[in-house]
Amino acid sequence: MTRTRSLLPRKFAVALLVLPLLAWALDSGRTTERAVVVPAPAVDAATPAGGGLQTVVLAGGCFWGVQAVFQHTKGVTAAVSGYAGGTKQTAQYEMVGTGRTGHAESVQVTFDPREITLGKILQIYFSVAHDPTELNRQGPDTGTQYRSAIFYANDEQKQVASAYIAQLGKAHVFREPIVTQLEPLNGFYPAETYHQDFAVLHPHYPYIVFNDLPKVENLKQLFADTYRDTPVTVLASSKPSQ
Repeated sequence: MTRTRSLLPRKFAVALLVLPLLAWALDSGRTTERAVVVPAPAVDAATPAGGGLQTVVLAGGCFWGVQAVFQHTKGVTAAVSGYAGGTKQTAQYEMVGTGRTGHAESVQVTFDPREITLGKILQIYFSVAHDPTELNRQGPDTGTQYRSAIFYANDEQKQVASAYIAQLGKAHVFREPIVTQLEPLNGFYPAETYHQDFAVLHPHYPYIVFNDLPKVENLKQLFADTYRDTPVTVLASSKPSQ
């Protein structure tokens, strides 16, 4: 028997399911996203004397929202949605969606350490980008592909992230334990074009309105000095110069 693949990707189908909740949220002024104000990290990465851009790969549920947050963060020069934790061969949306590839939906954040530190990026990540106490899920999305994870590129990133998680846990910032995993970065694979800049291109899409625009608004309210209104985008920067 021939199996017919759904015409709608998983998150597009989920968006249809949340429409009733969206109407309720807009009427009541409530959203599924709540920000948690967390203290700045006591241990941060050193600013390199020679300058140069750096990258860190963060996973925190659907990459649409995580990407949107860092696209609006000053000092970030690029935020690319993609996959980390598995192999290049399985870095495809439908395969990752099975939860059997080892991948997590992730965002590669490229930043200028002279403008924003790794610690500040992690503070935003834990405060407004996602809920680090949800195990293998975020909001309406479930599965290991939606896990909370920091894919560290070097020992310094690992040490800063590990120290920060311990700091937040000791301070009992969250009501539940932090479940964010620290995993070595063995490869990052950009997601399909239609996933890039999704929140920027589709701000009225129900999933974005309900789950992700509140993250950006929380960034604006809690990190006003770091927020920028005009986002850095992937597709615009990839266009050839005229």
